[in-house]
Amino acid sequence: MAGYRPRVIVLSKKAGQSFGFLLRVEQGEDGHLIRNLESGSPAKLVGLKDGDRILRVNGTYVDEMDHSRVVDLVKESGASVTFHVLDVASYKQAKTKGVDLSDPHATPTQHAMNGVGGGAPKPKLCYLAKSSGDYGFSLRSIKDERGDVGMFMTEVAPGGVAARAGVKTNDRLIEVNGENMENTTHDQIVEKVKASGSSVMFLLVDEDTDRFYKIKRIKIGAGLATVKLLSLKPRIADLVKGSDGYGYFLRTEPNKTGHFIRDIDRGSPAERAGLKEMDRLVAVEGVEVDGCSHEQVVDRIRQCGNKCCLLVVDEDTDTLYKMGGVSPLFYLEEIMESLLPVTPPPSYPESVPAPAPAPAPAPVTTDLLKLCKMEKTSAGYGFHLNGIQGVFGQYIKEVVKGGAADRAGLEDEDMVVEVDGVNVEQSSHEQVVGLIRKSGSSLVLLVAGKQANDHFKAKGVAITPQLFIPSSQARSPSPAPSPSLARSHTPAQIDTPATLEEVQEEEDEEAAEPDTAPHQARERTPSVSSAASSSCSSVDERL
Repeated sequence: MAGYRPRVIVLSKKAGQSFGFLLRVEQGEDGHLIRNLESGSPAKLVGLKDGDRILRVNGTYVDEMDHSRVVDLVKESGASVTFHVLDVASYKQAKTKGVDLSDPHATPTQHAMNGVGGGAPKPKLCYLAKSSGDYGFSLRSIKDERGDVGMFMTEVAPGGVAARAGVKTNDRLIEVNGENMENTTHDQIVEKVKASGSSVMFLLVDEDTDRFYKIKRIKIGAGLATVKLLSLKPRIADLVKGSDGYGYFLRTEPNKTGHFIRDIDRGSPAERAGLKEMDRLVAVEGVEVDGCSHEQVVDRIRQCGNKCCLLVVDEDTDTLYKMGGVSPLFYLEEIMESLLPVTPPPSYPESVPAPAPAPAPAPVTTDLLKLCKMEKTSAGYGFHLNGIQGVFGQYIKEVVKGGAADRAGLEDEDMVVEVDGVNVEQSSHEQVVGLIRKSGSSLVLLVAGKQANDHFKAKGVAITPQLFIPSSQARSPSPAPSPSLARSHTPAQIDTPATLEEVQEEEDEEAAEPDTAPHQARERTPSVSSAASSSCSSVDERL
């Protein structure tokens, strides 16, 4: 995976300015391509190249995402955006070899917004260093409700080394010193910790974070972690060039890897910015330089003009980050995150709906918002997902009596607002079906009855789990459909079975299922498929 490690680029623009490139999809080419870089633009200055593929936008993995959604993610980022990009040769080679570019170990970054990021919970790196005594915790093997065995932190001593490093009771252990321990025995882990001496690095997840990633079926690694608990921090040095330059030399050192700050002039811009002898240079203007030659780094600094922002680490900080298996650039990314508005991820209670902070208006009390959590059975979820061409919004039809959806409270004509915490009100039919497919064996839908949906839209109120009406007002389940009513499917109707089995399997089972009357209130026509949009010669967007 190391050969396909993307470049992490933090791109910023001024008000009224564009980033200076086209984002395209092209016939015969995989991925989202960087094209038409403007000379002197922010994109050009930070080192984007023609043909580069964008893999992540602000931590969200986008390589398999609809192009229009990727464009929206960039636009929604405002004046600053973080890209993970791969050069064209590496990208094509990775695709040929079947490399999973979404693997967090191959792509060290924050996790992403489409149900995973943009404020999603993060694993944590905890560095424990002791001068005497013990670390102040115990390790216990525990089997969870799925039957999986994990290693958990217990008996964390208040005020002890582990507690001060951020370790909490019931945290699950993922890695020790950058090595995955999930399939390792208790004794092996203990030996690993002992062999580490007086300091050790843990990658841990608390219960909520662990559940979040299990639902998303995402493997947890250091590439998803927060570094905010680490005791040592990289430094950001903002330099303004003086009459004699910046006042330092950039050198390579024998038997060392990297680019190092040397010979800092007293009173120089470099000294005032906090640079120290033998600091290792990590990034220039947010662009990692580890893989660059000395001449390339010097040229990049020169291109910055009279101002330059450097990310550097001293030897101890460098060692700490290497111990955790993460780049110091993570620190800069978290700083950038803190400057952007963050929407916390949805937290779904086990029993829903939850009380609303204020009573809902009377006209909508009989048409509730519902958070429906269901587990797939051998028969699937037991509902159809319908859409209308040219109209945003997907709605529920043909809920199977006694099925998983029916037991969770879904009813015909419920409008789908969120799928596993991802808002889909502006998503295409294919995108929503794709999210349901990726949900695995469990699914959480936030839905609204038509009356409630129309009411909140007219008021300009965003539908969120916080708007729930108390459960005492909930509607009773729909009555079973009459077997005497014949079910018909017009050619214009979109009705993707949420069981997501093949259509042939659905047809084979039709005779055994209760029939339902066709809905006559509005005509359904097929939505425009993603395949149709990708069949054109190219799609691009100026950014």
